[in-house]
Order: sequence, then C-alpha cells, then structure tokens
Amino acid sequence: MSDDVEREGWGPYPLILAGAAVAVGSVFLMDPRWGGFALGGVIMVGAALRFSGFGGPLAVRGRRADAITLGLGGFMLVLTSLLLYNQAAKALIESLFSR
Repeated sequence: MSDDVEREGWGPYPLILAGAAVAVGSVFLMDPRWGGFALGGVIMVGAALRFSGFGGPLAVRGRRADAITLGLGGFMLVLTSLLLYNQAAKALIESLFSR
C-alpha cells in the first residue's frame, strides 16, 4: 500500500454515512420533502469532498467522474424534493416536456 492510502484511511466516509442515515431517518419519521432535501445536500457535500481530493471508500472511479456522478445525483434529489408538493412547478415542468 502506498503512504497516501494508509494516511487517508476512511476519509470523510463516516461523516457522509452519518448524514445520509439522519436524512433517511427524517424521510421516514418527519417529512419526505425535507429528508430528500437533506439527503441530496449530503450527497453534494460528498461530491465536493471527493472533488477536493478526499476519497476513502467514496473513491470508486476517477475523481472527476465521482464528483460529477455524486453532484448530479444530489442535485436531482434536491430538485425532486423541492418539487414534491409544489403543483405550480410540476405543471411548468410537465408543460416543457409535453411538446
């Protein structure tokens, strides 16, 4: 093993895992809208950490591919949670795709 892998260890993985567990718990216990928003935010924090060079078990592919994948997934979760109970925004998006 190289020195970088030994030094980094788990990296930010426990922080992201704890945040995701709290967000999923809030989906079931409180409000799906806020839980989805929190989960998307945690995933985007993971994307930022992965892009800045931290990895640990978050490092699956290259740094750029991981950051883009996590960032897009987190953004889609945040967007979906914001649109969950907003009928006007749903109608606007549906009108864009109904052509």
